Amino acid sequence: NNGGGDIGGIIRGADAAKKTAAAVSDKPLDTMAAAAQNAIFPTVVSDVAHLNPSVPYLPPHAPVPNADGLIETTLSGSNPTMAGIHAILQRFLLDLHESNRNFATDAKTENDREGLRDRVIQAYFDLANKHLIPFDKAYRGKNIFPVREDGSIFMSLASFRDHLLGATLKEAFRKAEHPERLFIGAVVQNCFGDEYVCKTGAQVVGKDKNGRPQTKVSDAPPDKNGVEEFCTDPSFKKYCEAGQIRALYVNETESLGPAAARYYASKLWGGETYYLQADAHLRFAPNFDTRYIDEVKAAKAYPKAVLSSYPPGFSESDPDYVGGTTGARLCTCEFSHSDVEDHIIRINTGGHCTNDQVDGPTQIAFIAAGFFFARAEFLKDVPFDPYLPWCFMGEEIALSSRAWTSGWDIYAPRQNLIAHQYRPGRMGLPKFWGSVGRLFGRPGPGFNTRLQKKIIKRVKNLVGYPEVSTEEVEKDGDELVLTDLEFYGMGSERTRQAYVEFTNIDFSSKSCKNMQWCNKCTMA
Repeated sequence: NNGGGDIGGIIRGADAAKKTAAAVSDKPLDTMAAAAQNAIFPTVVSDVAHLNPSVPYLPPHAPVPNADGLIETTLSGSNPTMAGIHAILQRFLLDLHESNRNFATDAKTENDREGLRDRVIQAYFDLANKHLIPFDKAYRGKNIFPVREDGSIFMSLASFRDHLLGATLKEAFRKAEHPERLFIGAVVQNCFGDEYVCKTGAQVVGKDKNGRPQTKVSDAPPDKNGVEEFCTDPSFKKYCEAGQIRALYVNETESLGPAAARYYASKLWGGETYYLQADAHLRFAPNFDTRYIDEVKAAKAYPKAVLSSYPPGFSESDPDYVGGTTGARLCTCEFSHSDVEDHIIRINTGGHCTNDQVDGPTQIAFIAAGFFFARAEFLKDVPFDPYLPWCFMGEEIALSSRAWTSGWDIYAPRQNLIAHQYRPGRMGLPKFWGSVGRLFGRPGPGFNTRLQKKIIKRVKNLVGYPEVSTEEVEKDGDELVLTDLEFYGMGSERTRQAYVEFTNIDFSSKSCKNMQWCNKCTMA
């Protein structure tokens, strides 16, 4: 059943379980009710008002009680709670699942792929406008919660069917100098196996007569739940009981790529001092938390300073990670030559350099989506964009240009304090575009590529591709993809043209030229 998903637990609240079950799910009512009956909540009552009532972290999709009232007060703009935000996201995902299931049924007999693509995009935008935009609108220009000045760190982790999420959580809390100040917002996008059989990624099973890899997708057991792995471990359970793990569960059928997942994760921020965005397959150096705080404070532009880099890689068989190597500098870029990526700007690393005349980190040109660290006011100035579903590329150049034009300077940390597992296709791990293809009856990455090709016009228009001007987008009839771009676009502290000149990007020749200041570590 390619159209199925684990909709059972994503209900509008315990008091609405029966109504929801009858309306939108084929799952037995007693199975759905179990999500509410078996919900596990933090046992420690927070002294921070907006973190009460608490949100269940297990089992997957356990509903937020009294969701209607919490949503209403959160949308009022004056009394937000983490529980209200969680309920808004759950309700959005519920409606998205119902929409996707209807499309999946239609796709079985649909021959017009372009028409199907356009209807899927329209439906997503309609649901975002219904659920997400009223919430964003209520808090534009301000942080949702007051920023606590207690040295706390919120870590945004977007996890797609990731077998290392649990290990990443354990490593983070084990290596932090102050684990009591570490809070996690985990978006757990899994195949839960409730309504259909899970699948592997495209696994290499041999070579064809021309020597090219042959791949196969096979049945698989339900994915490991890294939050459950962490929260049931006696050594780490206390952090879950203290409310330091905020988990939003998303069935893989509603997985829309990293940009969408990071949008959700940003909404799980609860007022912590610092914001750390990363992937869910990491290792950490000892005391990484306080060392990153010290490093960002050492930047000349602090408090409007962002640390970012592409972390070094690791293999699961490697010894314990200690960090300390020189951080990579994001000083180069290129216009992708891939039709799949639609010639979007991709950022990359430059040469290693140091500058003994600068007492602190030096500036770079770009932010990596897989790791950045900043004060939480970043969320007010550069709110995450809910209108980038299905995009795998483009989020980094959009994030970089939006942050810089909002007055944030970007710095390379002088030492690596985290390591990242890079995942080439030969590993055979699931990819979100495979789930999208199966859902809409188009196995493989092709249908997601069609979706992305239209949505990525939003990024291209934002950063200044002349052939994707607003006039050209409207001429193509694609003005939908520019919805509310003024609220998720460039900042007002510096201009887009100033950023283009700063980064030496040439749109006419589709080339990224040398940034000597970045590669020579000359700018503090």
